[in-house]
Amino acid sequence: MSFGRASRRRFTLLAATAVAGALTLSACSDGNKAGGGGNTNFITGSGGVSTVAKADRVAAPKLDGNSLEGKPLDLADYKGKVVVLNVWGSWCGPCRLEAKYFAQVSEATKDQGVQFVGINTRDPERDKAINFEKDYGVKYPSFYDPIGKLILRFPKGTLNPKAIPSTVVIDRDGKIAARTLQALNGDELREMIDPIIAEK
Repeated sequence: MSFGRASRRRFTLLAATAVAGALTLSACSDGNKAGGGGNTNFITGSGGVSTVAKADRVAAPKLDGNSLEGKPLDLADYKGKVVVLNVWGSWCGPCRLEAKYFAQVSEATKDQGVQFVGINTRDPERDKAINFEKDYGVKYPSFYDPIGKLILRFPKGTLNPKAIPSTVVIDRDGKIAARTLQALNGDELREMIDPIIAEK
């Protein structure tokens, strides 16, 4: 009889693990389910990029913590710059596809007052994430956020990052201006950030 209980417990544990695994995999999405709905003030374009008119933007949440290297990192340090915030994981296929483009565009736009910052999530080991950045030439800092606490700071009903990868652009006033829930190539990334760079 105790063998039966142990088997049931083991089956329940395996089932729970399978469900958790499925949820983790579904989080690494292609982002085709972008959209606002309700009384939001943002529009989603055909390329899956949602934008908000300057007058309707809301402040980005306070994001602070530690970098992948264990150093303090605070989004407030980049006030006055356009911040491109990319949510990624080393285990995520679409993140690997877009990483080289993000590295290239971050270098090409840094003299225009643009700062890229990553949020590394669901990577239980920093080493894998650090190696990912080295492999793809990513030189900008990333928050280490293994359980997604920083992502939860974004208010519901705003352009919050709901998938992995997600990219959120914060304007020079510290307000959320644009978001996409899918991987981007270099041209798509420039199309997303260039109008915000051009704002005065």
